[in-house]
Amino acid sequence: MVKATTQSIEVIVECKYLANQSSPKENLYFFVYFITIINNSQYTVQLLKRHWDITDSNGDKRTVDGDGVVGETPVLEPGETFQYNSGCNFLTEIGYMKGYYTMKRLMDGVEFKIDIPKFDLVVPAKLN
Repeated sequence: MVKATTQSIEVIVECKYLANQSSPKENLYFFVYFITIINNSQYTVQLLKRHWDITDSNGDKRTVDGDGVVGETPVLEPGETFQYNSGCNFLTEIGYMKGYYTMKRLMDGVEFKIDIPKFDLVVPAKLN
């Protein structure tokens, strides 16, 4: 598990390798990640956009930008939590992701970015 806090909004990431959806013989490795966003600020905020930088162990990079997460643009009151999960595939056994969310403070419309901490995606056998 990794976490980061930006402007009193905490992002926690956990991930795991899905062997049953992977095919090492074809160099296809699938991972799922679980995100928890906790609004520890005094403001109601809305998640508007996501930005991901995805890198595999060959150094190949992908960038993903989009509105919301998993089809939602959640609003979080102070103290509220939002959780979701998604997945990522790699052609290598090791990779990592990092990024940011664009948030909006609803009281005044100010937009700001919060960090998604870098997290490693590693096939468990590679940890030995």
